[in-house]
Amino acid sequence: MRTCLLPQSGSENTSDNVPEFVTKPASAPARAIWYADPAKVFDNLYFVGGKVHSSWALTTSEGIILIDTIYPYNSEELIVGGLKKLGLDPANIKYVIVSHAHGDHIGGSELLQARYGARVVMGGPDWDAVEKYPNRYKTMAPKRNIVATDGMKITLGGQTVTIWLTPGHTPGTLSYTFTVLDRGKPVNVVYSGGTAFNFANNTPDPGIRNFQTYIDSQKHIASKAAETGATVLLSNHSEFDNAVDKNRMLAGRGNGPHSYEVGPEGVQRYFRVLQGCARAAQLGLEKMGAER
Repeated sequence: MRTCLLPQSGSENTSDNVPEFVTKPASAPARAIWYADPAKVFDNLYFVGGKVHSSWALTTSEGIILIDTIYPYNSEELIVGGLKKLGLDPANIKYVIVSHAHGDHIGGSELLQARYGARVVMGGPDWDAVEKYPNRYKTMAPKRNIVATDGMKITLGGQTVTIWLTPGHTPGTLSYTFTVLDRGKPVNVVYSGGTAFNFANNTPDPGIRNFQTYIDSQKHIASKAAETGATVLLSNHSEFDNAVDKNRMLAGRGNGPHSYEVGPEGVQRYFRVLQGCARAAQLGLEKMGAER
């Protein structure tokens, strides 16, 4: 897994610079790098993400709960345009849940809030970061609406997304459990909101502590996945759950199994791998500390 191979990070990011893709829109990656077709994945869950980053629309009788919003340079086409291609009205977005405040997930939230009046949900520490670094989040800074708490339920039209605090990737990272329908049959989903080790992790202090926070969060969401009987794993990076390939596979499904179904053990194995990668890196730091 790529997570185990990411470079070491020496410190927390405290810069407050406007991203180049905001100041110079022409510098944004070419469309061919990020574009993916939208797709109806379950009866009430639609993919409106790209090749690397995910956005998901959970439809209800009273509107849409949108999970993650990609970058500001592609959220218009992927999310707004994608919903329209699928026959859905983006004006019906009532809630936007942001897994964490990095530009590839919070990017379209300001637009969706301003244009459609959607209420934005995010972890408290990440709301704080957005307000602390106005340049870093230029065009990506929704007004503070809902501060997520562990076990919080966002309910709309009979559908509920339960939020779980999983700090580590960022201090305010969120993950979720919810139920979708597959040809009328309920299917339980777990959504992983933060994967990579992009926190300070190359010295024993604070690296050992940061890895423990990450490990504890993976155990937390894994336990909630087990409690709900989750058999589908989604990630906020489509590169991690192979969403784009799985969407293509659905076209030839017929009466076969759903391409996103990995079973309870497959879900748990994913979180065990994340814990194992983090623990291996943590052991390296413990050894480093003991040798000093």
